[in-house]
Amino acid sequence: MRIQILTIFPRICESVLRESILKRAQEKGLAMLEAVDLRVWATDKHRTTDDAPYGGGPGMVMKIEPIARALDDLRGEGTRVLLMSPQGRRFDQKLAEAYSREDHLILVAGHYEGVDQRVADYLVDDEISIGDYVLTNGALAALVVTDAIVRLIPGVLGDEGSTAQDSFSSGLLDYPHYTRPENFRGWKVPDVLLSGNHAAIEAWRRKRAVEITEQRRPDLL
Repeated sequence: MRIQILTIFPRICESVLRESILKRAQEKGLAMLEAVDLRVWATDKHRTTDDAPYGGGPGMVMKIEPIARALDDLRGEGTRVLLMSPQGRRFDQKLAEAYSREDHLILVAGHYEGVDQRVADYLVDDEISIGDYVLTNGALAALVVTDAIVRLIPGVLGDEGSTAQDSFSSGLLDYPHYTRPENFRGWKVPDVLLSGNHAAIEAWRRKRAVEITEQRRPDLL
């Protein structure tokens, strides 16, 4: 899989893309991850990528021309282009799973007051939001989406069963996890997890997952 983040702040992305699971995915040859500088496709001497909005109002708006030129050059057959946008569809685990099966993704990172609406109308395949809040930098949202997708590519994680037990993958929030020591400051690991009874452990985990989901995210049930 290849993922390119189109942004005016590529250095923000580069440090993250070179660490941890994302780094290992690239070293294994399972993912090609790249931060692409949008300013390369700006044609004026100042490499301008934004301008004042028509109709007035605060802030600046990302221009369509450099984005269009960049996508003309970067997009290939089978490429899917995502625009990071507060107006987009809420990103979730099922979307991450679907995108993890794509061959090539381009994530367009908006900035300032937003992106010229014609980018969303004519140049991208999906608008994606990572939550009901606004960031100063769309590259941060693009990195969140990238991380969620890449970890689902087969072979990226050391334990292939890890993703199947993630929160949301089963439709529930995850059950509680414990490790050594068995007793810390009087806070003990539940006895069932020490019993060696795998059927009882599985039943306890399922029960706790349902309880936690009911308490914290009843909309998932």
